[in-house]
Amino acid sequence: MNLLLRFSLEVAALIFIGVFAWTHFNGFLKYVLTLVLPIAVMIIWSVFAVPNDPSRSGQTVIAVNGVIRLFIELLIFAIAVAALYFSNLKTVCVIFFCLILLHYITSAGRIKWLLNQ
Repeated sequence: MNLLLRFSLEVAALIFIGVFAWTHFNGFLKYVLTLVLPIAVMIIWSVFAVPNDPSRSGQTVIAVNGVIRLFIELLIFAIAVAALYFSNLKTVCVIFFCLILLHYITSAGRIKWLLNQ
């Protein structure tokens, strides 16, 4: 169940970053950033991983330690929360933030594992 929540949060983060670009930029840049920012985040999220992470396929393109992986995840979620906040979607921002907290509270075992890698 927590993996489904995590996947949903990841997809939502990409969408929220795209919504921010769509609502805060104009002209050609609006279209480019709405497409490029979520794709760039998706690439970062999938490329940098801890080898043998049991919550993923275990494979990685660029191996990083657990602390760096956790930092990347938290940074992307923080960017998505900020994107919601600055898009004047404060209620959605609070709900999203609470779901992120719920995910990490229920992922204590994974966080310990990451910190020991």
